Amino acid sequence: MKLFFYTYILFVFTQNCLAQSDLKRNEQFNINKTGLAIEGYDPVSYLTKNKAAKGNSAISFSYKGINYNFISNANRELFRSSPEKYEPAYGGWCAYAMGAKGEKVEVDPQTFKVVQGKTYLFYNFYFNNTLKDWNKDEANLKAKADNNWKKTIQ
Repeated sequence: MKLFFYTYILFVFTQNCLAQSDLKRNEQFNINKTGLAIEGYDPVSYLTKNKAAKGNSAISFSYKGINYNFISNANRELFRSSPEKYEPAYGGWCAYAMGAKGEKVEVDPQTFKVVQGKTYLFYNFYFNNTLKDWNKDEANLKAKADNNWKKTIQ
């Protein structure tokens, strides 16, 4: 009986910690009011097709509290098998802004770059395409963005 009790307590504690972890992700990631990431774009298409493709809301998957849409069941299964591989860098915020100032700035999901198997998204509105600025100093900005993101999610 004691073993059951302790197992139950551990289960409840673990579930509470996971729920808090998901809540923190929701606070840090670039999602809309319904919890949808990348404005509904398929995170797998960036890596497999080097293309920004609008996902289908009927083909979705939630990973640690973040909802993603996909263009196909096959893409959803790829994501499900390795979500960290397909989630965009810096929680889907603008990579340039994260590197330049450590700021969370909205993105245009169609403005992206894949670097070493990771998707980076960029702000591209009002004649300001930050991907161009990123390309001028990518190594430095990426190092700074990696450091700034680590501080953000702590």
